[in-house]
Amino acid sequence: MVGKREVIEKARECGFEDTGFTTAAPFDSQRSLLDQRREEYGWAIRSGLDLIAGTDPQTILPGAKSIIVLVDAYFREAFPPSLERHFGRCYLDDDRMTGTRLGKRVKALRVYLRENGIDSKVPFHLPHRLAAARAGLGTFGKNCLFYSRKVAAGGSWVTPIVLVVDREFEPDEPTLEVGCPDWCRNACIAACPTGALKGPRHLDPRRCISYLTYFGEELTPRELRAPMGLCVYGCDRCQNVCPRNAPWLARELTMNRKAEGMVEDFRLENLLHMDKAYFTAKIWQHMFYMSDAGLWRWKANAARAMGNTLDEKYVSELARAFRENGDERTSAMIAWALGRIGGPAAKQVLEAALPGSSSPVREEILAALEGTPATGEC
Repeated sequence: MVGKREVIEKARECGFEDTGFTTAAPFDSQRSLLDQRREEYGWAIRSGLDLIAGTDPQTILPGAKSIIVLVDAYFREAFPPSLERHFGRCYLDDDRMTGTRLGKRVKALRVYLRENGIDSKVPFHLPHRLAAARAGLGTFGKNCLFYSRKVAAGGSWVTPIVLVVDREFEPDEPTLEVGCPDWCRNACIAACPTGALKGPRHLDPRRCISYLTYFGEELTPRELRAPMGLCVYGCDRCQNVCPRNAPWLARELTMNRKAEGMVEDFRLENLLHMDKAYFTAKIWQHMFYMSDAGLWRWKANAARAMGNTLDEKYVSELARAFRENGDERTSAMIAWALGRIGGPAAKQVLEAALPGSSSPVREEILAALEGTPATGEC
């Protein structure tokens, strides 16, 4: 009968750098937290992500007896700075939609388990980070992220992957504590520009830049636009300032060739003007939380980032988008971005667009022309 040692060896053969085991007992603490913070996580339920059900492995695989947790690093190579300033690193080499690499590696391990009489499921709504800590693979950070015990120099640049299985394995010793050094004075909390980190291990996801850039249901609130800076999709601010991540950030890494090939496609100008065909062919396969129905949000995010550069070179691009865009939410953000950049050229575009405009675009144009300051500026 296959044991832990054989599973670990097979996982390593499949390219996973660490493997741990925990029981299939319900994640009662996570369920309690979700019950307490229903208002903060209501958006997940509305989007079809049943986080409550995910706290009980039996709803995922009836007869579940153990959970195998794999640790995969998503920041193995360097990424072009032009992409890092706008996108979270975990999305810059993400092949979950194509399944060309990570999916095949997970499948290879599942085939191995099945050949040895072990059924498995790979859920998307089980608390992955908590499972990883329960399997002894690392500790938490105050920023709510999971820090590996040995991958990426003990950093948070990792993705835990869970397999719920119907075979009982001896569980590893849990490491559920926060592993931040005593001398760190809450660097991640202080650095969060939108105030999403309300305290150690307390995140309001509705204010997190990652949520705001791809799950936000409406136009980003005005008071959060300037604090969001140049982020278009995701954010690494709390990881970049973390002293636990410093050793990995200091490494000289080879450049990721796949990401290098994305630079031109992901230029702000191209995102602002893209149509459905461009999005489907060049963008969605890499960053897929938004479907083509969210094209307006992509464009609004690009416009906001342009505005926050304060660079007048983007005025002509924003003016063109104002003329060609058909979504009021995007047009409203374009107006804000022009007001953020300011200057005679931006003012001229705004004044020309004002006649015939309707809410909410008109309100944004008027606010921009009046020079209304964006709340949260340094």
